[in-house]
Amino acid sequence: MTASIFADTPAIRYEGPDSHTPLAFRYYDADRVVLGRPMADHLRIAVAYWHSFCGDGADTFGPGTHRRPWHTADDMAHAKTKLHAAFDFFERLGNPFFCFHDVDVCPLGDNLTEAGDNLFAIRDLIGDRMERTGTKLLWGTANLFSHPRYMAGAATNPDAEVFAYAAGQVRNVLTVTHQLGGENYVLWGGREGYDTLLNTDMKREQAQLARFLTMVVEFKHKIGFTGTILIEPKPCEPTKHQYDRDAATVHAFLRRFGLEKEVKLNIEANHATLAGHDFEHEIAYAIANDLLGSVDINRGDSRLGWDTDQFPNNVPELALALVHIVRAGGFATGGMNFDAKIRRQSTEPDDLFHAHIGGMDVLARALLAAEAMIRDGMLQEFVDERYKGWDQGLGAEIMAGDWTLDALADHALDAGIAPKPRSGRQEYLENLVNRFV
Repeated sequence: MTASIFADTPAIRYEGPDSHTPLAFRYYDADRVVLGRPMADHLRIAVAYWHSFCGDGADTFGPGTHRRPWHTADDMAHAKTKLHAAFDFFERLGNPFFCFHDVDVCPLGDNLTEAGDNLFAIRDLIGDRMERTGTKLLWGTANLFSHPRYMAGAATNPDAEVFAYAAGQVRNVLTVTHQLGGENYVLWGGREGYDTLLNTDMKREQAQLARFLTMVVEFKHKIGFTGTILIEPKPCEPTKHQYDRDAATVHAFLRRFGLEKEVKLNIEANHATLAGHDFEHEIAYAIANDLLGSVDINRGDSRLGWDTDQFPNNVPELALALVHIVRAGGFATGGMNFDAKIRRQSTEPDDLFHAHIGGMDVLARALLAAEAMIRDGMLQEFVDERYKGWDQGLGAEIMAGDWTLDALADHALDAGIAPKPRSGRQEYLENLVNRFV
């Protein structure tokens, strides 16, 4: 086995805001208690196996620039080298979780038999390293979008045999996720959509997608997997339109097919912005509808219209999202997965550490800002005051169904005076937030 490329890197320690050590945390202090829970328990940070250990810096205009020992071949020997490097990285970084696709951890071969054999063989090595390092599995997933067989989707494919092959992959990965103690299983419909309606039966494809998801839920219960099934919304790219474009679209889909009690959402920050939403909006919508499961934490670039998957660096944006998450009770089985990749020109192995340390420090600063806003209470007090008329008197009676439209219209007529508009005081509230971030 090739020696780990991280062998000379010491464990990353918390040294505080004044530290000048390049590879040290300045804000992420795993054991620091924030609103009654350790920081690590609030954030539940995971490293994405695919970007950090499979990505090679390639883009559509050029080959990879990150030269790793396991990039030279796609076989089990190189998969094992990659696995040991990944867990060496986890052990030094101190992240509590990781996430993976099947194709990340082993070659899938030419058929399902080879795919299963390789995956179950690597499972035992993963389990051994998990036990030795204490790193846990936040979620597993099957890659149902990269291979040419999935060019027209997996569950939504016009060929039922492709649908069946995808079912075989999911059975393998959900089984392994369960056996490794994974806390969630994610379905990302990377090509579950269309490029043109000229060759698409949308009603049929959505029904196929619902049937596939129902089968996944049924299999989850069959094997006794107690984790959460998650869908990750994204509006486009690689297809022109994807059926899981945002939180509200997925919510409508789940309700239509009776799956809203079985499936929650894995919200990605970059996908939210591609859908035309703020990350905070998608988090707030998911929480309002009891759908928040987990988060892929990254950022995009406002000048680029695709999924750039950069590490997060916006404390104010993340602080507001964390206010919603913490107020809602925090994560149950979910967490914050760094679905982010170092840039093409960041070629040194240590760049992976710098990226994750920076992202973890940003999340820690955002959590501390969220704690300060929650303890201060002024934001929540303003919202409570703004809506208090719905908790008592006329508003409470309306929501209880005590008024008809006719009776309510007569009430307004009898009042004789039109209600005066009240300021939403947006600028005041934005200034208030800026006190904490």
